[in-house]
Amino acid sequence: MSMASLYRRSLSHPAIDFASFEGKQIFNEALQKGTMEGFFGLISYFQTQSEPAFCGLASLSMVLNSLSIDPGRKWKGPWRWFDESMLECCEPLEIVKDKGISFGKVVCLAHSSGAKVEAFRTNQSTIDDFRKYVVKCSTSDNCHMISTYHRQVLKQTGTGHFSPIGGYNAERDMALILDVARFKYPPHWVPLKLLWDAMDSIDQSTGRRRGFMLISRPHREPGLLYTLSCKDESWISIAKYLKEDVPRLVSSQHVDTIERILYVVFKSLPANFNQFIKWMAEIRRTEDVNQNLSSEEKSRLKLKQELLKQVQETKLFKHVDKFLSSVYEDNLPYVAAKVYCDGDEILSGYESDESCCKETCVKCIKGLGEEKVTVVAYPSGNDVFTALLLALPPQTWSGIKDQSLLQEMKQLISMVSHPTLLQQEVLHLRRQLEMLKRCQENKEDEELSAPA
Repeated sequence: MSMASLYRRSLSHPAIDFASFEGKQIFNEALQKGTMEGFFGLISYFQTQSEPAFCGLASLSMVLNSLSIDPGRKWKGPWRWFDESMLECCEPLEIVKDKGISFGKVVCLAHSSGAKVEAFRTNQSTIDDFRKYVVKCSTSDNCHMISTYHRQVLKQTGTGHFSPIGGYNAERDMALILDVARFKYPPHWVPLKLLWDAMDSIDQSTGRRRGFMLISRPHREPGLLYTLSCKDESWISIAKYLKEDVPRLVSSQHVDTIERILYVVFKSLPANFNQFIKWMAEIRRTEDVNQNLSSEEKSRLKLKQELLKQVQETKLFKHVDKFLSSVYEDNLPYVAAKVYCDGDEILSGYESDESCCKETCVKCIKGLGEEKVTVVAYPSGNDVFTALLLALPPQTWSGIKDQSLLQEMKQLISMVSHPTLLQQEVLHLRRQLEMLKRCQENKEDEELSAPA
């Protein structure tokens, strides 16, 4: 059945259009009082949601970009950039397109994307606390707030909605909603008490109250070298294997050496495991390689090389390298190179040349036409497996019955002895795994804080 077309909606009192005469007055008053500092970063990256149900994804990508958080992976062409289409770790895009997304899953996505997040439902906060947080983000360009609220409380059409809060006028106690559904409503000022009431409503899909989240930039870009891939639902079975099956396997089987532990873990790896963990690859032209890298790219490249070196210097890597060499023997170069190629094709968008599958840190792949592009493919399968084993929670190995072996394993995975760069990378992977497990178990709306 055809649907009547619509061109925007009219705002209802007491909402005030940002671009109206009164809206400009409210803005100028707030600007003079210093409570519009966060506005300029947000407005520079303001975007309209690309689907009617993508308000959560649009709000988050807008905030992540305004905080200059590097996704570490490409959006289109050479550009690293957050887009709605890249925010799919905690819920497949097709489901979001059809049903929208819950507050907990948006929080999960923010955590997984590397942001620092504080999230509160209205039953976990008060209107006075909310006002303090609004002021905190409005007086800083390093913190932004996303609110989820029920539109009908604001006398608007629709139900649940997400949008960033762009500023605050303390004298009038009004907040600026930068509505990402710009095809429907323009940015508008609303009384903060009314916005609180709109948040203090039940989301029928979860049975929980709505709320708000504060998102800020982390001290270091997460996922510098390794990150988890959630482009399809394969992560569900793999996350289950890593978080549930591995602890059960090492506790139920007789393991008396580190190599035996590795054997138990690797022999049952899901077939699609190599699609689950990816790493970032720099794409460089073969001619004048060094001259074609910007200072920013050179800095990233240096950090990645240092991180890879740190992984390979761990005692756990030595065990993994020895074990995989004994298992695969002559086939190991092919296995490692296959993981290289799978990851690089996805990250670069180029079709692999079959001749690339050699055990090497640099290979050529076919670019557009006959052009050749050199790809620095950092980790081998050994490095990837090592990083993921380090990222598993320490309690994964608590079922090992041999106490001396248990202590040896604990020492191998201990973060204390590792350099800070490696600690940050491993802990980022660990947090991603925990967030995926929460989503798999439908617990992302129960626990909003970041994994410890």
